Amino acid sequence: MKEKLQQWITLTVNRKDYEIPVGNGSGEMPASETLAHTLRERLHLTGLKLGCGQGACGCCTVIMDGKAVTSCMTLTVECDGSCITTIEGLADPVTGDLSGLQQAFVDNCGFQCGFCTPGIIMSAEALLEKNPHPSEEEVREALAGNFCRCGSHYSAVECIMDYVEGREPK
Repeated sequence: MKEKLQQWITLTVNRKDYEIPVGNGSGEMPASETLAHTLRERLHLTGLKLGCGQGACGCCTVIMDGKAVTSCMTLTVECDGSCITTIEGLADPVTGDLSGLQQAFVDNCGFQCGFCTPGIIMSAEALLEKNPHPSEEEVREALAGNFCRCGSHYSAVECIMDYVEGREPK
């Protein structure tokens, strides 16, 4: 009888390493599981929200290997070896203090219901990692994949620009 070889994927999420077994058995992750499901249900990182489930609203945006991705449209098995940051991962891992960008949203009331806010912040963070001092037009373009039903999209741009303008030029 041939012994089944266990398949595993490895992920680094918010600076912590995970090994996840892949398969259809108990405790294993099906190959069809999305990154959003893995992050929320397996790793209990519920900051990302599930909106449309079709990659159109941006609520589930995370940063994977430096790029903003919709986690509802990304299979976890495709992320093997990747480095992923969720909204929880932006805070200081020791003190729990919010990142400067997160704090800018709090200080400037950059949200209404808050459902879309984690995805907006993650899209902005991905932009700021590549371009620390974007123009307002570049911020708007980076947020084009994020949808806010409350209309706080406009105040989100203002929060991001306030944060950018308050940073020291490099």
